[in-house]
Amino acid sequence: MTVATVDRADLLRRGRLLEVFTIVWNSAEGLVSVALGVMAGSIALVGFGIDSFIETTSGAVLLWRLQTRRDAESAERAEATALRLVGASLLALAAYVTFDSIATLLRKDAPEASLPGIVLAVVSLIVMPLLARRKRSVAASLDSQALEADAMQTSICMYLSAILLGGLTLNALLGWWWADPVAALAMVPLIGREGLEAWRGERCD
Repeated sequence: MTVATVDRADLLRRGRLLEVFTIVWNSAEGLVSVALGVMAGSIALVGFGIDSFIETTSGAVLLWRLQTRRDAESAERAEATALRLVGASLLALAAYVTFDSIATLLRKDAPEASLPGIVLAVVSLIVMPLLARRKRSVAASLDSQALEADAMQTSICMYLSAILLGGLTLNALLGWWWADPVAALAMVPLIGREGLEAWRGERCD
């Protein structure tokens, strides 16, 4: 076994570990976010949580792609199918968030302040940039466009965290009830872009 082969094997192992962490983190983040969102009546938290679940599916697809032994043709076919399913889910989420946010604004339903939600958004803002940086480093070494795209998806999750934090904070500190549905609406373009890219298969390498 050559040095290059050993190095690549180590890089693949690191890539798989990063994806395992992504799956575990997003699963926990999704569960907590949806639960907190339902309790507080926050569409922004619920939307953020559902997006985390969908990100988990994408992470699982890429984890499979990083296996050292696989049939290339079948893997490509499976990834294309999975990406279209992820894309459809994200587009459905964007439609749901849009409808529910507008309905909340029209009804003037004020969500409760959610301190745990704020803490979750802050922690996500700390973790996501670090995770994205590690993924980009491994992606560059492997010359993997798929892993590079996944790193971008992690960065988008960071942007969603920032939007979520803004909406929750404004509602908690200033009582701006409309900040939560507006923050949710601000997430829609990012979620929609993710959905279109996945549907078109633009994350395949």
